[in-house]
Amino acid sequence: MKEALQFYIGGQWVDPAAPQTLDVINPATEQPVGRISLGGQADVDSAVEAAKGAFDSFSQTTKEERLELLGAVVGGYQARIDEMAATITSEMGAPAWLAKAAQAPSGLAHLAQAIEVLKDYEFSEQKGGTMILKEPVGVCGFITPWNWPINQITCKVAPALAAGCTMVLKPSEVAPLSAMLFAEIMHDAGVPAGVFNLVNGDGPTVGAAISSHPDVDMVSFTGSTRAGREVAKAGADSIKRVTQELGGKSANIVLEDADLEKAVASGVQACFMNSGQSCNAPTRMFVPAAMHEQAVEVAKQAAEGTGVAAPDAEGMNIGPVVSEAQFEKIQGLIEKGIAEGAQLVAGGPGKPEGLEQGYYVRPTVFAGVDNDMTIAREEIFGPVLSILPYESEEQAIGLANDTPYGLSGYVQSGDVEHAQKVAARLRTGNVHINGARPDFSAPFGGYKQSGNGREWGEHGFEEFLEVKAVMGVG
Repeated sequence: MKEALQFYIGGQWVDPAAPQTLDVINPATEQPVGRISLGGQADVDSAVEAAKGAFDSFSQTTKEERLELLGAVVGGYQARIDEMAATITSEMGAPAWLAKAAQAPSGLAHLAQAIEVLKDYEFSEQKGGTMILKEPVGVCGFITPWNWPINQITCKVAPALAAGCTMVLKPSEVAPLSAMLFAEIMHDAGVPAGVFNLVNGDGPTVGAAISSHPDVDMVSFTGSTRAGREVAKAGADSIKRVTQELGGKSANIVLEDADLEKAVASGVQACFMNSGQSCNAPTRMFVPAAMHEQAVEVAKQAAEGTGVAAPDAEGMNIGPVVSEAQFEKIQGLIEKGIAEGAQLVAGGPGKPEGLEQGYYVRPTVFAGVDNDMTIAREEIFGPVLSILPYESEEQAIGLANDTPYGLSGYVQSGDVEHAQKVAARLRTGNVHINGARPDFSAPFGGYKQSGNGREWGEHGFEEFLEVKAVMGVG
């Protein structure tokens, strides 16, 4: 079991102000794999003080100096990427294949993207007698989730570092071990003392202390919409910048001209990826009413063909969900779907056969779902798909937009131009056409209650900059 009882503050590993520990549970075994300390206000104060003290000098470093530093972080990350993948598997249950193919490499991708943006970025531009400057926003507070732990850490830390900001990170207390490993990588890469700081803890304590701290200039939060509201309220008193990437209930519209079998099968797989624990998962599948029964049969086969197994098992199986609390929430929503009259096509309540230990959920598909049902409204965050029939394309677009969320959308069509026209009408921050993969250089973020601001690429980088106009320069 990994003992990770210190925080990283001011370039050193330090003891918490008041000892309080928490076990990190492996969701596949329900046994502890690590132990961390939970911080408090005093720890956050120390970390913010260190970040504030480091800002004056780090904000004045040159582009070349920051590129060199990011390069050192990349080198250190590459050397420990296998360890990172194994750590993520143990703390949040990602199958080994997924941790190696996507979870751990995503951290490297965000670091590389920050380097690419920084190389060509111009921080000043003269317009007539005025100079427009873009400067680092200041001390940043980062509050990150457990579902893609290192992805959500690096998509904040990398651009902030590139911009010249200093920072305090609170990773999820459910999956904090990858963050502790990342802190070691940052330290070994020679990140100056105070530039990067880490304090473990829960949201109501450490998260609230970061969000409300008067010396934190910006908070970037990823998590639930409910928690995002609290972060925004806590930051309001000091009028700090708050960016949020929150929940989702993404629609996947299968148009009449799509290859139905391919579209439905790939849509099921995308929904179940990472055991359904992705904020942008395509959890509502809209199919033409005339094709509903055919789509149901394809989805049933795809769900029943989805293996559920221990994270170290062979094959591209899905693993457990992250915790007992998450398991119970998903079970309750599956039961709600049945109670409200949705047609259970595959899966259902309980654990898969032979997996009594661990927080495993049966891959579940509901058909004939009405958009007003609970399973079509609430973010389930598990391997649960709802299929909704539509009578017209206009109705499909209206139903897709009939949600408080707006993070991502998906359109399947045999005609890309047709798909683009539908995509343009979806009120979401991202749209994937015909299973297009994520683009790390493109902006990521949502409309409506899925958040504000953008991450990834140049748009994400610019969230960490203030704009200054200097008049009278020529």
